[in-house]
Amino acid sequence: MNFLYNILNTTLDVLPIITIIFGFQYLVIRRAIPKLKTVIIGLIYVIIGLALFIQGLKQALFPLGELMAQQLTDPAFIYQGVENINKTIHWADYKWVYLFAAAIGFATTIAEPSLLAVAIKANDVSGGTITIWGLRIAVAIGVSIGIALGTFRIVTGTPLEYYIITAYIFVIIQTFYAPRQIIPLAYDSGGVTTSTVTVPLVAALGLGLAATIPGRSPLIDGFGLIAFASVFPIITVMAYAQLSQLLFKYNLHKK
Repeated sequence: MNFLYNILNTTLDVLPIITIIFGFQYLVIRRAIPKLKTVIIGLIYVIIGLALFIQGLKQALFPLGELMAQQLTDPAFIYQGVENINKTIHWADYKWVYLFAAAIGFATTIAEPSLLAVAIKANDVSGGTITIWGLRIAVAIGVSIGIALGTFRIVTGTPLEYYIITAYIFVIIQTFYAPRQIIPLAYDSGGVTTSTVTVPLVAALGLGLAATIPGRSPLIDGFGLIAFASVFPIITVMAYAQLSQLLFKYNLHKK
């Protein structure tokens, strides 16, 4: 029954896209869609696939992510027993939280279907210069660093704007030195990471962490991790391109 409900919701979500595409095709361009039967079958596959994907997230990844967030941010786990809980919070006590945040950020990004789609297209238009796995790993490293730093911010209670403004200043400076062809892709990579897989798990981690640390507000401190997941991939993708360019120049000079 839940799956049928997901099918219905997915169909309603996809319907505006289908309406716009078919509307422009027949009313503006006024041409028939080539291989209409194949396109319709493909749309049915998309709806079923998205519904199965959402069902899997609800049954497996969402509950597991929330459970891990609650367990790792539990003060009894952090301080190895309730009797050892300190009134003063020290950022080093949450080392397992930072490690988990980095690992879950990397893993969810690798599993992100929207990033895979962008990586495949980037590989096609670049003639293989930008590899699928190279881009995915570069983005995943950025998300991993960003989520770990974001959890550190929650633990320490430092203002969000200090980190985000500094990161974007670094992005602006880096933009002047990165290869021109990679800059648009790097900026897009920061957006495609915050999608179906990453957002729920990262948000659960941030809210769980803010709820268990004394003096933190889930509303004020719990959110903001997604911003870290958006900006740091821009930095790592441009860094990936810059390192590749330097390596190419070095090999060329060596020859």
